[in-house]
Amino acid sequence: MNKVLRRQKLTKKYSSRFLIYLILFLFVFIFAFPFYYVFVLSSLDDSEIFTSPPRLFFGTHILENWRILFEQINFGRNFLNSVGIATLSTLFTIFFCTLGGYAFAKYSFKGKKILFTFVLTTLAIPPFLNIIPFFRMMVAFGWYNTWLPLIVPGVANAFGIFLMTQFIGRAVPDEMLEAARIDGFGELGILFRIVFPLAAPGISVLGTITFIGSWNNFLGALILLPKIERTTIPVALSSLRSQSGGGFGAIYIGTALALLPLIIVFLSFSKKIINDFARGSIKG
Repeated sequence: MNKVLRRQKLTKKYSSRFLIYLILFLFVFIFAFPFYYVFVLSSLDDSEIFTSPPRLFFGTHILENWRILFEQINFGRNFLNSVGIATLSTLFTIFFCTLGGYAFAKYSFKGKKILFTFVLTTLAIPPFLNIIPFFRMMVAFGWYNTWLPLIVPGVANAFGIFLMTQFIGRAVPDEMLEAARIDGFGELGILFRIVFPLAAPGISVLGTITFIGSWNNFLGALILLPKIERTTIPVALSSLRSQSGGGFGAIYIGTALALLPLIIVFLSFSKKIINDFARGSIKG
C-alpha cells in the first residue's frame, strides 16, 4: 500500500513538473521566436521574405544583404552613434536620478512633498505635446544636430527619480547613514560608498530601461539629428528603404545587428537584477 501511495505521489510530482516546464517552454518560444525570425529574414532575398508559407530556416543571401546595408548607409558610424548616445544617457541618468532619489528618500526639506508631487505629475504629460517647444529650445541652445538633446534633457527624468526614491527609501537604512556621518563621511562619500552599492538592483533596472529606451529612440533622433551620418540606427534603417528602392533583407540584417546590444545588455543585467533582489528578499 505504501509503495502504491509513493508511486502515485511521484507520478503527480513529475506530472506537475512536466506541465510547468511545458508552459515555460511555450512562453520562451512565444517571446524568443520573433528574435529568431528577424535573424532568419536577414538571410533571405526580398522574393523569399514574402513567400507563402513563410520561410522558417536560414537562407543564403546574408552576405548580399550585408553588402547592400553597408553600401547604402554608413551603418558602422550609425551604430557607434547609437552606442555613444545610449551609453552616455544611461550613465548620466543613473547618476542624477540616484542623486535625486537619495535626496527625496533621505532628506527633509521645505516643500519636499510639493516638489515630489510635481515631479510625479510630469509623468502624466504625453511626450508628443512638447515636441515643438522642445525643438525650438534645442535650436536656441545651439544643440540642434548634436547628441546633447538626446542625452541632457532626460538625465533627471521623473520615472528614474521616482524609481530610485522608492528603492533607496527601502534599501538604505537610516541608521547606516547616521553611522557613516558619525565616522566622518561626507555626503558624496556616503553616496558613492553606501547608497550606490546598496541601490545596485534599482540601478540595474533603471540602467537597463534607460539604455533600451535611448537605443530605440526614433522620434528624437529623426527630429534633432537630420544628417544621416550623425543619426542613430533606427533613423538610418528607416532611410535605407527609400535609398535602395527595396532591400528588405538589408533592413532586416540591420535590425538583427541592432538587436544584439539590447540582447547582451538584457542578459547581462537580468541575472544581476534577479540575484540582487533574491539576496535582498532573503536578508529581509
